[in-house]
Amino acid sequence: MSQDQRDGEGFSRTLGKRRPAPAGAPPQASSRAAMTAMAQYRTGVPKGVFIYASHEAANADWEHWRVLGMIANTRVKPNA
Repeated sequence: MSQDQRDGEGFSRTLGKRRPAPAGAPPQASSRAAMTAMAQYRTGVPKGVFIYASHEAANADWEHWRVLGMIANTRVKPNA
């Protein structure tokens, strides 16, 4: 069993050979680029406070926004 140096958590199995960066070291350029790419994700949900008459109405809006987000993130644009 190996232990994490940072928090002492024990692991029964470790796969791969990656090692965590030393504490206090800045992340590598590739890691920073990946974090920046992830931060650009948009949900498509408009800002504001929404009051619904029922859970079904709230769920319908949420599903509508999720579908619009999935369409916006597709690689092949549908024929409109």
